[in-house]
Amino acid sequence: LCFPQKLWNMLESDQFQSIWWSGGGKCVAINKDLFKVEVLDRERQQVFHTQKMKSFMRQLNAYGFTKIQRDIQRSASLPEFLSEEAAASAHSQILYYYNPSFNRAHPQLLETCKRRGVLKGRDPDTEEMDGRPL
Repeated sequence: LCFPQKLWNMLESDQFQSIWWSGGGKCVAINKDLFKVEVLDRERQQVFHTQKMKSFMRQLNAYGFTKIQRDIQRSASLPEFLSEEAAASAHSQILYYYNPSFNRAHPQLLETCKRRGVLKGRDPDTEEMDGRPL
């Protein structure tokens, strides 16, 4: 399976707690620390051909996903602000990615989710990720 199909299967599976559909099925939400342990550090049954978060994020970008920021409104009162600050700190471990061709309500769009062109200066026949051929 190609990267987008593997990602879709993970999101539809109840096997992973570190990655889920967000924004009504329009975004992918990833708990960064849990994802490293649950998915990338797997020795057996590796899902992706990398053990590094940076390489996984590069793959997302290569397939047209863009990182989006979640804006959190802050309260003016000090007790509420401190409580929201604690929640925001936990929330900062969550990454959100969006791709218009990757939408839970429209699985038919998955086939249009293609890898972008090769980066300048790289030979497409020798492109690697973490020292392993793609």
